[in-house]
Amino acid sequence: MAKNILHMFSPLKHMSPFDVNMALDAGYDSVTPYTGVTLDEVTALVQDAMFSRSPRDAVRTGVFIAGKDAGLALDMLERFRATLLKPFEISAFADPAGSFTTAAAMVACVEKLLKDKKGKSLDKTKILIFGATGVVGYAAGVIAALEGADVALAGYDGPTRVQQKADDIKKRFGVEVRAVDGSTEEKKLEALQGVEVVLCAAAAGVQVLSKQSLAAAKSLLVAADVNAVPPAGIEGLDLHANGAELTGGALGVGPLAIGDIKYKTESGLFQRMATSSKALAIDFRDAFALARELV
Repeated sequence: MAKNILHMFSPLKHMSPFDVNMALDAGYDSVTPYTGVTLDEVTALVQDAMFSRSPRDAVRTGVFIAGKDAGLALDMLERFRATLLKPFEISAFADPAGSFTTAAAMVACVEKLLKDKKGKSLDKTKILIFGATGVVGYAAGVIAALEGADVALAGYDGPTRVQQKADDIKKRFGVEVRAVDGSTEEKKLEALQGVEVVLCAAAAGVQVLSKQSLAAAKSLLVAADVNAVPPAGIEGLDLHANGAELTGGALGVGPLAIGDIKYKTESGLFQRMATSSKALAIDFRDAFALARELV
């Protein structure tokens, strides 16, 4: 049987050891990183990976798209799709900085709590995302918006940069998300009014919501955070929390509860790509579908 070969593309200086380990543990026989890859170089690399194997064995070839830029990863995945030529089709999986699987896990955990504890779905739920200029916040915003949520992106340095992300989301996916100013404590509290779910994807070690902020957020039902580095992004949130009550009564989802689903999701998608009988192109939508099954 043909060996499972994975080519890993990153625009950065290094490939993430995390992703290399995950791919090998998921069943790939060979993993080769390519760093400093530009969008314009994707076509030639994919062609080399495609045409070096027989059509029968092409499906045992995969491409992983890494980096730390969600938009660039999606562009690379689109360039990958445009390069494929039957019958030499191979598979690809985009998960820059693990963001697509992390965002999928976070939204899936929140969705389950909303359904089981509050009798609500994501549809029309008011969601506020902190750290939305980052890859996890961006992907979480897209996932939630595609599920019908009313999504707002909070900018810690004002609304300008998050508005750019909101514009990009509308252009790529045809869904509306709003940009709000979260640059001061007063603006943050204003943005929290009427919000039912908070998703925190800010930089490690940055506290986004204090106990005072939580207490003031009267409508808040669920708050989730992916930051495992002290201090917690949400004050008082335990790393393992999965429905524990926070100050003010909202239910908390901690980074290790999210991380468990994220790990299983990424591993599961690598396994799916390695064993599939047909070529796949996997992004955050596939990650969310699997994370929903895992929570």
